[in-house]
Amino acid sequence: MHPEKKSSYDKLSRNLALTVITVSIAPLILVGGLIFDQFRSIYKEKVYSHLAEVVDKHKENINTFLEEKLGEVHYLEQAFSYEELTDDTKLDEILRGMQQQYGRIFVDLGVINAEGRQIAYAGPFNLQGADYSGADWYQNSRSHKAGISDVFLGLRQSPHFIITVNNFHNGEQWTLRATIDFLAFSHLVENIRIGETGAAYILNDEGVFQTRPRENYGKGLVLTPQRVINHPTPDNVSITKTNGSDGELYISVTAPLNDGAWKLVYLQRASDAFSAMTRTEYVTLIIFLLGGIGIVLMALLVARKLVVRCQIIDREAEMMNKQMVETGKLAAIGELAAGIAHEINNPVAIMIEEAGWVSDLLEDESGEIKSAGEIERALLQVQTQGRRCKDITHKLLSFARQTDSRVTDVSLPPLIREVVDISMQPARYAQVDFSLNLDDDMPQVRASVTELQQVFLNLINNSIQAMDAEGGTLSVTCSEQDGQAQVVIADTGPGIPAANLSRIFEPFFTTKPVGKGSGLGLSICFGIIHQMGGEIDVDSTVGVGTRFTIRLPLLPHPIQEPTKELHHD
Repeated sequence: MHPEKKSSYDKLSRNLALTVITVSIAPLILVGGLIFDQFRSIYKEKVYSHLAEVVDKHKENINTFLEEKLGEVHYLEQAFSYEELTDDTKLDEILRGMQQQYGRIFVDLGVINAEGRQIAYAGPFNLQGADYSGADWYQNSRSHKAGISDVFLGLRQSPHFIITVNNFHNGEQWTLRATIDFLAFSHLVENIRIGETGAAYILNDEGVFQTRPRENYGKGLVLTPQRVINHPTPDNVSITKTNGSDGELYISVTAPLNDGAWKLVYLQRASDAFSAMTRTEYVTLIIFLLGGIGIVLMALLVARKLVVRCQIIDREAEMMNKQMVETGKLAAIGELAAGIAHEINNPVAIMIEEAGWVSDLLEDESGEIKSAGEIERALLQVQTQGRRCKDITHKLLSFARQTDSRVTDVSLPPLIREVVDISMQPARYAQVDFSLNLDDDMPQVRASVTELQQVFLNLINNSIQAMDAEGGTLSVTCSEQDGQAQVVIADTGPGIPAANLSRIFEPFFTTKPVGKGSGLGLSICFGIIHQMGGEIDVDSTVGVGTRFTIRLPLLPHPIQEPTKELHHD
């Protein structure tokens, strides 16, 4: 292929591929980006709403727990007298009753006098007479009717917090205190677990842990508030994003507890909270990438196929142009041959006439010329060969001038003989002998004379060319078979390979060397015969020969009138 043509085809292929890719992928990217952004926004709103709802629910549970325990201690102060509560035996009985009813949430009970000394105690520790006058929790509880302390170690050296209720006896203030099991309380907070890193803890107003934090969220992790999330949340619940000293981004959800004295904090890494969204985004991105790659590959493939198809069409058009040029040349040669035949025909006619005239003169003067017999023989030969030349030029002129494609009634045997006579000379050169078996009594067919001549001449010339190397026999049979005219043209040439038999009627398909054949002859024959309502097929065996069979519809036999019998009286 010419480099400039190849470059133009490559450019066309690239332009087609780029157009298809742009038109296909641009909407995909726009729609995908919009869906991607909406999905992120909706998913984040869902995560924030879920976290806020979970924290608010647990806040309510913890506050309810503290209020219930405070109410139960307040009930003891109201249900029992000062004397009963300061009786160790009665107080121990009260503690056991509460533990049976509420479980071991209440660890112990105690009564503290106005000086801060515990005057009655029921519980597992030896705290009878313990002095709490200097304890912060006791000092803070003196000014309130009831209160809940922060979590501290105290005299027992284990974390706990105390619920206190104050009352007066004989003008002096006394305090009923109850210790709440830290593990039971801490369990309420530790149940808040979401994902791998989500956990909750409680801080007091000084930032001291009131429950056990997860190891990762202990004193080793420093959090720096980044920004508040503008998201609708339940009352008193806030969501912020914070930067951790470990380089991670955290989501922090907080809610007040114990009338604002404590704060419930839920903390989770943002990467963990949005892990499902991230996985979905990765999967979606992979799908988009695969889809994009598929679009690109299909665009390249389709563009390449279209360009290859254009190349084939261009080649066929170029070949058709060449065939048109060759056809024009053949037409010009035909006209030239007809002109030459016409010019030769005139002197041949004059030569025959002059030979006849000389022969007449010899008859008149035969006695005076010694070689009259030899001259007579020569003149007879001149006349014979001249008539033969005249007959050949007459047939050539007849064939060249029959260009009318109108359909008429045609008798096939004479038409076949005429074509065979025209092909006789190249057959002699190829050492091909003709064998004709023509039924002159068969009915006529309705067809174009010139088109039938073209078909028979093409098939006969192909057979002669096939046997050109070693010669052979070309048999032409014409007869009536099953109500149809059947013409069989068979040669003893090399035959056609089976792989090519199904393609020999395709346009531009030829097994001849380059420049020896156009590949259009058999295709034209096929079209002509089918246009006439007939059939043409081929049967060939390599090394044996090839046989073309043509079937054409016959005209009805003429109806013969019955002969009348003569009656003689």
